[in-house]
Amino acid sequence: MPINLTAAAQAAGLLVLSNIFMTVAWYAHLKDLRDKAWYVAALISWGIALFEYLIQVPANRIGYSTLSLPQLKIMQEVITLGVFVPFAVLYMKQPIKLDYLWAALCMAGAVYFIFRS
Repeated sequence: MPINLTAAAQAAGLLVLSNIFMTVAWYAHLKDLRDKAWYVAALISWGIALFEYLIQVPANRIGYSTLSLPQLKIMQEVITLGVFVPFAVLYMKQPIKLDYLWAALCMAGAVYFIFRS
């Protein structure tokens, strides 16, 4: 099945937005809610994650119309890394590490192998 670039681009755009919500839901409470009980953080995170799912489900449906499931998953993982690194460095004030480059190179290899056929 040939890849419809418009559908793939729509899916990628929605997955970027979805991943922003997901990353905030998963990790922002470590900085912003560390003085709150874990269940308060969990409830707030679930509320944020609801928006992530409202974007992620249509993104995956659009993507699956033109991409194979493994291609869709690798695209998702690359987007996750692309969203997480700036979040970790800029928002969570984590140091930039050369390991981010190595991880990105591994993901580039994964993209190559999953999309080459």
